[in-house]
Amino acid sequence: MKTILHGNNHREVKLEHGNVHVFANDEVFASFGERVYQMADNNLRIPRNVYFSYTPDAHVGVGTCIGTTAVWNLSDGFVSPSIVGSDIGCGMRLHLTPLHRDDLKDKSLKRALIEAIEAYVPTNERGNTHFTDIRLEEVVKHGLQGLPSNYIPDTEAAPDTFSRSFSHVEKYTFEFDHSFLEQIPQKSWSRAWGQLGTLGGGNHFIEIQHIEIAEENREIAKAWGLFDGQVVIMIHSGSRAWGAMLGRDYTKSFKEVMYKWGIHNPEPSLVYAPIQSEEGQQYLNLMYSALNFAVTNRHMIGFSVEQAFRDIFGRETRTPVLYDLMHNYALKESHRNTPVLVHRKGATKALPAGHFQNPKAYRKTGHPALIPGSMGTSSYIMVGSEAGAKNFYSICHGAGRVRSRKATKELVTIDQFEQAMRVGQEDEIMVNHRSLASILDECPQAYKDVDQIIDSVVGANLASVVAKCNPLIAIKGV
Repeated sequence: MKTILHGNNHREVKLEHGNVHVFANDEVFASFGERVYQMADNNLRIPRNVYFSYTPDAHVGVGTCIGTTAVWNLSDGFVSPSIVGSDIGCGMRLHLTPLHRDDLKDKSLKRALIEAIEAYVPTNERGNTHFTDIRLEEVVKHGLQGLPSNYIPDTEAAPDTFSRSFSHVEKYTFEFDHSFLEQIPQKSWSRAWGQLGTLGGGNHFIEIQHIEIAEENREIAKAWGLFDGQVVIMIHSGSRAWGAMLGRDYTKSFKEVMYKWGIHNPEPSLVYAPIQSEEGQQYLNLMYSALNFAVTNRHMIGFSVEQAFRDIFGRETRTPVLYDLMHNYALKESHRNTPVLVHRKGATKALPAGHFQNPKAYRKTGHPALIPGSMGTSSYIMVGSEAGAKNFYSICHGAGRVRSRKATKELVTIDQFEQAMRVGQEDEIMVNHRSLASILDECPQAYKDVDQIIDSVVGANLASVVAKCNPLIAIKGV
């Protein structure tokens, strides 16, 4: 492989079928294995690719590495369910609270908060929704606009203003041709309806954190309503069974049409079709329905967590959303005066101040980009830089796994996990599981060093840190 150095943690690696741009510092870049580049080369076999890159958290996934940004022109390009990922619309949400970390020193209070959250948010993998009055059809068609008004909490508090629930999200509704929903079998509707407002397993979480403001962005933090020591709520979840069903079914259907067309790729799990083909249009339209489910699912989790906070800290407690954004999707965007389809698989959009795609609430500052670490490590709130245009305004989506779940269970002991969570110490990060063994595959040792990931992004001038988020409580699904 030949590598072109562009400076500022930016390298361009020349592969047989195209080039992959890699944004990573020297230490992170050296950690990428051969399989990461092999997957990039196989992805670059898809015709007419405009751009392909890895963020520093890139690691091997199904068909495509997590941490990928891949771009095709809308006019003659391709769409790939593999480059979107199976958890369509998976993303991050952060809510503010009026509390200071000193308000959550007491361990018995933390335990009470954990139990209150679990009473409102189902954390088992299959889920069992509490929101039986919400029509799933309205949610997948209209996103947050498909919810009854009683689930938009800030409307009641400020009835004459545009709800923060709509103004402080990447997008509150994704428009598509609703006739494609006729293809969805009834059993998929039933299962997905039962999961609205549920957390899910794997790397999904609700985390209670306290923040430290970065000095260089203190004015932005103030504009966003952040203060040192503030308790915040970070949520990571996606489209649950609805997105999983679409990802599974369209991976299968795309494989069938690729076989029919005589298209072969050495990556057996990598599927794709022309954007303008019947299959491409079916997938794109239904993918947007999953994005509507995902943003609504996180909204309902946030709504539920606020109820728990009100139970513990008083009925007047409010937890307004700071921002909600996704990191698994393919979006129609305009870059360099050209309409394109930008795939982000485990990559976060980070727009700078003044960019026209920012929501109105963040037009002057740029929007918050939410980057989780891992259990026991810090997360970050960032803001995009103008230089991010070179990577289609994509940054990392988290720390990125450094070893598989199976390998983690084989290599990491419970004692090591307990040390990372500071069990028994005054600053112990409390979890909702009585035994850490049940979530060992999500321990900090399973992930890359998030500080190295953030250093890579900052050094590449893609974004800068607004606040560091330190964990107090971690709630994981099972």
